[in-house]
Amino acid sequence: MVLKIELCRFSGGKIYPGKGIRFVRSDSQVFLFANSKCKRYFHNCLKPSKLTWTAMYKKQHKKDIAQEVVKKRRRTTKKPYLRSIVGATLEVIQKGRTEKAEVRDAAREAALREIKETIKKTKGEKKAKKAEVMAKAQKAGGKGNVPKGAAAPKGPKLGGGGGKR
Repeated sequence: MVLKIELCRFSGGKIYPGKGIRFVRSDSQVFLFANSKCKRYFHNCLKPSKLTWTAMYKKQHKKDIAQEVVKKRRRTTKKPYLRSIVGATLEVIQKGRTEKAEVRDAAREAALREIKETIKKTKGEKKAKKAEVMAKAQKAGGKGNVPKGAAAPKGPKLGGGGGKR
């Protein structure tokens, strides 16, 4: 589908189909404006070459629209640089980068082993404490120290349930 794109008579900007204002002068000359601003400036007899936002001004002052778009697209590339991170100096980071994968894997496995050992120790200590508490509770043998889930009194529940009000 081909669209007929026309140019604004004042600003020189593109006007797409269904947009713009058409003005026919008494000598039957047709003018097409992009918006009411362009129309107003045209009727006030302002020269488009004196307004910085018009295509005529940019043409007279050697400002090519295509170059302007290219300039906007250009970006400065970020240069990579190294700096230390909290808890690790720059030397430690570079040392880590240069060491081989086997050394890194061995260090990781050693760290995992240490973590697993500490978890086993803490689990063993928890079990010992739990057994100790249970032994004390059995020696006391009172009603006050009934563990959770033990025999609760059976019978009808008291108190109001749901229902309509």
